[in-house]
Parts: sequence; structure tokens; C-alpha cells
Amino acid sequence: MKYTFLGRTGVTVSRLCLGCMSYGNPAWRSWVLDEAASRPFFRRAVEAGINFFDTADMYSLGASEEVTGRALRAFADLDECVVATKVFNPLSDRPNQGGLSRKHVVQGCEASLRRLGVGTIDLYQVHRFDPHTPIDEMLAGLDLLVRQGKVRYIGASSTTAWQFGKSLSASERHGWARFVTMQNHYNLLYREEEREMIPLCEAERIGVLPWSPLARGLLAGTRKSPKDTAATRRAESDDFARKLYDQAGDQEVIDAVRQVAQGRGVPPARVALAWLLSKPIVTAPIIGATKLEHLDDALASLDLELTAEEIGQLEAPYRPHPVRGF
Repeated sequence: MKYTFLGRTGVTVSRLCLGCMSYGNPAWRSWVLDEAASRPFFRRAVEAGINFFDTADMYSLGASEEVTGRALRAFADLDECVVATKVFNPLSDRPNQGGLSRKHVVQGCEASLRRLGVGTIDLYQVHRFDPHTPIDEMLAGLDLLVRQGKVRYIGASSTTAWQFGKSLSASERHGWARFVTMQNHYNLLYREEEREMIPLCEAERIGVLPWSPLARGLLAGTRKSPKDTAATRRAESDDFARKLYDQAGDQEVIDAVRQVAQGRGVPPARVALAWLLSKPIVTAPIIGATKLEHLDDALASLDLELTAEEIGQLEAPYRPHPVRGF
């Protein structure tokens, strides 16, 4: 395993982060693995040296956090691990069950601590920005959690660069805890983050944790197109993919990945992940796995170094996209 630092912090994390949305309760999504089926993935990840795990309160409506916490206590040394979760999306339609008010941020964290079975969350992330809550209120709530020792670091997920920049400025102005990571939508099929968010993160030394690094399987070769709903169980119900990837030029990028992969004699997923890992700003792509070979392919990407010519071949077909993912 290769390791790096989490943004500008001194925390060591593996270059791959295991995304735990796939583990929890199949009643939430048909492709989600139950606890018994999930445990081999945690064991394999820990054995391979992965020490970075990402979940969210909304995944399986809390069950993902429970499964993740129990698996890590069974297979890993939590002192070595970095456990990340998120808050914002509602777990029910009842009042104050979502958003980023001070009330919900604090209550959401306390609920996540109980489900994870830990005393402190290493990285607590806002899943999306809340249009109804002032940035100062959100940050004050997060800072309180850090001061109470319930959270060690805070991060954010997909948002506009101006909102993220405004948040960093507010934290510095008030002396509050500062975002150290950005979990954003970034892969070979969607590179709009390179316009503003990536340069901002580079300038502020923010760790970038791309979600959907394989574009919902399109870059892994498991799906021919976003409309291919028969390729996998997840594809059958993945309406989000059809909203994210619907541009005419996407197929040219997919074809370029396949060509480079064929030239190297490796699966396309390794090439797509190796491209992300070649970007200095990327701390760790968040990988999902519902088959052990998915995890093995991701691990193998750490040893695949692309040439400048291959990177150029992969990037050349890209065309501008509408902003998607938040």
C-alpha cells in the first residue's frame, strides 16, 4: 500500500479509500450487500493496507455506519484508521432530520458516533451545502464538535468553489475548524472540477477525495452506456448515472480508456484509477466494491504508472460538460 497525508494535516491515509455505501441493508438499495456479505471486503481492504474508510449517515439509513463500525473493530486497529462519515441528507421526512443547522449537525454527529461505535469521528463531512443554513451557523456547529472532541477534522463534499472558498475564509476569520478535504465528483468523464475547485484546493492544500472515480462503472467497462440498465444490479436502478453522464462525447473518453487498457493488458478500471492517482492534488479516490475482484483491480492500480503520452490520449477526447453532482 502507498500512503500520503490528508490535505495539509499530518494524518496518514492510504492512497485508496474504501467507500462503504455498498455495505448495509439491501432494503435501501437492491445492490447493497448485507453485513455478512460485506465483511470479506473490509478484511481484504485491511489486509491490503487500506486504512481510510468513508461512509455517510444516509447510506442504508444508518445501517452502513453500523456495519462499517463493527467490521473495523473486528479486523482493524482503529488507532491506525481514518474513519469518515457525512451529514446533511435526511434519514426521514420528520422535522430536523436533515440539513446543516447547528441542531442537526450536532445531533447527527452524536447519532453517527453511536452507530459507528467510536468515541470520535476522524473526518466529519458535510454531504452537500444547505441552502437554508447560513455558512457561519454550519461552521460554528462543526467547530463545536471539534472542540468537544467528537470530531477530529472536517471536510466538505460537492459544492461550488465560491461557497467552499467563502467557508475557508469564514473559518479563518473566526478561528474555527477549517475544512481539510473536498470530496467531489471527479473522473475522466467529468473534469469540470479542474476549472475552479481543483485550483482552489491546490492553493489551499485541501485533500481531494474523488467520488465515483469510475463514473458509475462506465470507465470500468461493466456498462456500455448510462442507458445500459442490464449490465449490473446497480445499473438497473441508478437514475443518478443517467443524470450525470449523458453527453455525446462521453463514449470517446470511454473508448480511449479501453484502448490504453488493451495496450497495457489490464482492465479499464485500473487505467481510470491510475489517471486519478497521477494527479498530485488527489489524496485518495473513493472506491466502491461489491465483488472482491473490484477491490483487487483498485489495489492493482496503485502500481500502474501511466506515461505522459497515455495521459494525453485519455484526456484528449474530453468535451466541456454541464455542472453535475451537486
